[in-house]
Amino acid sequence: MRYTNRCPKCGGSHIVRVPDHPGRYASGNNIYTSAATLFGKIPVIRYVCCSCGYVENWVETREELEKIKQAFG
Repeated sequence: MRYTNRCPKCGGSHIVRVPDHPGRYASGNNIYTSAATLFGKIPVIRYVCCSCGYVENWVETREELEKIKQAFG
């Protein structure tokens, strides 16, 4: 959905990107790579099909993926 703007489940094309809200603690789906909660927060961005409700979660940058690799192997 992120790249095609099409839902893999229903074929719908009304896809919405739901970003993380960085100023709000514990908003959205986050991956924490540090014991200190406000540090090491990797946002997981959601893409939602507004036709059927299917959701995909994405870590969007290579840098964030590298931090996850370092933290979790």
